[in-house]
Amino acid sequence: MARRVELPDSARCVVIGGGVGGTSIAYHLAQLGWDDVVLLERSQLTSGSTFHSAGLVGQLRGSVSLTKMMMYSVELYRRLGEESEFDPGWTECGSLRLASSDQRMEELRRQAGWAKTFGLPMDLVSAEEAQEKFPLMSTDGVLGAAWIPTDGYLDPAQLTNALADGARRGGCQVFTNTRVKGIDVADGRVRAVSTDRGEIAAEVVVNAGGMYAAEIGRMAGVRIPVIPMSHQYLITQPFRERGEGHLPTLRDPDLLIYFREEGQGLVMGGYERQSRPAFLPHGTSGLDRIPHDFNGRLLEDDWDRFEEITENSKRRVPVMDEVTITRLINGPEGFTPDNEFCLGETEVDGFFVGACFCAHGLAGAGGVGKVMAEWITEGEPSLDLWEMDIRRFGSQYRSPSYTHARVQETYETYYDILYPNHERQAGRPLRISPATAWHREHDAAFGEKSGWERVNWYESNAAAGDESLRPRGWAGQHWSPAIGAEHRATREGVAIFDETSFAKMEIEGPGAAAAVERLCDNRVAREVGKLTYTQMLNSRGGIECDFTVGRLAEDRFSIVTGTAFGNHDREWIRKHLPHDGSVQVHDTTSQLACFGIWGPRARDVLQPLTPQSLASEDFPYMNLRETTVGNVPVRALRVTYVGELGWELYCPMEYGLGLWKAIWEAGEPHGIVAGGYRAIDSMRLEKGYRVWGADITPDETPYEGGVGFCVKLDKEDGFIGRDALVEAKERGPRTSLCCLLLEDPRSVALGNEPVRIDGEIRGRVTTGGYGYTVERSIAYAYLPPDRAEPGTRVAVEIFGRWVEGEVAGEPLFDPKGERIRA
Repeated sequence: MARRVELPDSARCVVIGGGVGGTSIAYHLAQLGWDDVVLLERSQLTSGSTFHSAGLVGQLRGSVSLTKMMMYSVELYRRLGEESEFDPGWTECGSLRLASSDQRMEELRRQAGWAKTFGLPMDLVSAEEAQEKFPLMSTDGVLGAAWIPTDGYLDPAQLTNALADGARRGGCQVFTNTRVKGIDVADGRVRAVSTDRGEIAAEVVVNAGGMYAAEIGRMAGVRIPVIPMSHQYLITQPFRERGEGHLPTLRDPDLLIYFREEGQGLVMGGYERQSRPAFLPHGTSGLDRIPHDFNGRLLEDDWDRFEEITENSKRRVPVMDEVTITRLINGPEGFTPDNEFCLGETEVDGFFVGACFCAHGLAGAGGVGKVMAEWITEGEPSLDLWEMDIRRFGSQYRSPSYTHARVQETYETYYDILYPNHERQAGRPLRISPATAWHREHDAAFGEKSGWERVNWYESNAAAGDESLRPRGWAGQHWSPAIGAEHRATREGVAIFDETSFAKMEIEGPGAAAAVERLCDNRVAREVGKLTYTQMLNSRGGIECDFTVGRLAEDRFSIVTGTAFGNHDREWIRKHLPHDGSVQVHDTTSQLACFGIWGPRARDVLQPLTPQSLASEDFPYMNLRETTVGNVPVRALRVTYVGELGWELYCPMEYGLGLWKAIWEAGEPHGIVAGGYRAIDSMRLEKGYRVWGADITPDETPYEGGVGFCVKLDKEDGFIGRDALVEAKERGPRTSLCCLLLEDPRSVALGNEPVRIDGEIRGRVTTGGYGYTVERSIAYAYLPPDRAEPGTRVAVEIFGRWVEGEVAGEPLFDPKGERIRA
């Protein structure tokens, strides 16, 4: 018997998990020159979820970054067979996605637009053309299909072995049958990994545990919101003649099913409406706890739950009613609450996650390995990965029951058409404003973000709106004329908005001023009471954070950022603070309610309620004051995200309802209207205010995103990203964010639509909407700098129809900013 190789005492990086994710990360670390890497697998490689994957690889996703990652995966899979003795069996057979309803056909037209902006080959074909490519299918009810010729499938086990082989050749040591027993964390940083074969000290530990990721995370005190779900597919016996050529992979989302060839037979699976967690202990506290000996195993067949999928498959591929089934595969797959990966560094320094592949991990594994290796070696990813970042999940996901409710909903709607502004329902309501009961009494239409119930609009305002302005198609699905009524009320009179969900934090300590100056591109350590709009940048000069900073005291600063970005921004700040403890960052979101009151009559409403003079000379724009409003102690910020005179008022939560009612009662003689977030978004578009994660991201510099006015390159001690900005300024912008006005006001862009100039695709839309004051459809889009001049003619493809427009000077509304300074 061969001598068992001993574990090393230490390694630069330990990767936990020998599935396709862990081996890809190890492979790409080796590619970047990290030769002191150890990969640990509790059983044999692929023995978690990888070995029973159906193996489909589809590239088109809803964002640039995700699609780039999938496209990279295909590039990698094409060449791996030449690099390694383990051929992953990459078969580039193309893919078909069918549309069996008008709504699904609209979805495919939208995706075709995405593909143009992402540089992915994709064509819309007829039902008959789809049948020519997949002769076994019936065209009954099929209106058309999307054809991507570069999609395909492969062998999951062979792919994993090929990646592991490449990692070994780069210096990585792979240890199978080695179970991790604990992770040592000290002073907020990972230190070592304990196994049943000894301990390994490590600078970096990567949790690539797939469905075991939650269990591994708990060892380091980190919650990973993943639930192993039962996912089934079947394999038929051979029934096709050899030499008939490769069939493309086939998805019919309206019937919840997918197919790929398996030799001369087929693989068929789907996403049933009655999902089931893979492991069901008593209660819901252990939904992610996997039996100790569950290695290389499957779950019991559940034909009853698979019946709907089976019947649907016969409708689309009639031969399924005749073929013999070889076996049903029922395997656990780790799913997250939003069906997306969990990537990145956790709140424990040096402890990374690269897991939770949600049944599309084979498509993403190559790209995930690449971006994770870059993140580990460089300290930040090379792409905007926010939608996959582990930090997107708030503290509510510490609850297994809440996590399961969200996972169940997303699994069961995996193939559903999710219209823009679609609202998830599971686990609601959870986080609520102190004024929520008032909102309900006044017919609020609620949305949800990061667990918060937020008012989208008040249906009671709909009668004052204009139904004829409903946008065409998808943009008009989750819409109300109340949005326009609330918009106009703010512009013409006064309106109040509940923004309690805003993420809030404070930075304090003797070194706070120096710390925020180093982090921000703008000069923020100004006089006490001053507010500053700023960004925080990565080393490439990309925008990591975008928010307002207020100086509360010499050694204390407040930050207000977007509802969904609090975890991200707080962790970015924390990781860049001095290590001597001289500065701390605290999350104050749950301590403070926030209400915005804006409009030309905002001062008339507020002034009688406060002893603080609200005259511009006493309370200028971009200043804050500690005062009272009615009987409530408040921090008042003269700031706006809608482009009107007004204030954001912050008070302790227990005073929130009283403050709201006091403002409402004082405003009634002035015709005050309560408004929601959809009106805010319409107004911010008219003012050109950016949305982080869409208009500006870690991939663009402030100069490219149109916020270069914030940058102070002459700050005495510099700031993170400054050197990159100096280079960027010298070379000029690679792209420019532009405001577009479309000629058809009812055609509204939703994001990622291609922009055509002189017959060529030259850009993509970031955000869009209707401006009720300018009475135009507005879109923001990145264009080449030499085509960014106002007056440049453009066309935007909206659901297959090219809508003419032009680049406009911005802001469209109140370009001199006179209203906000009134």
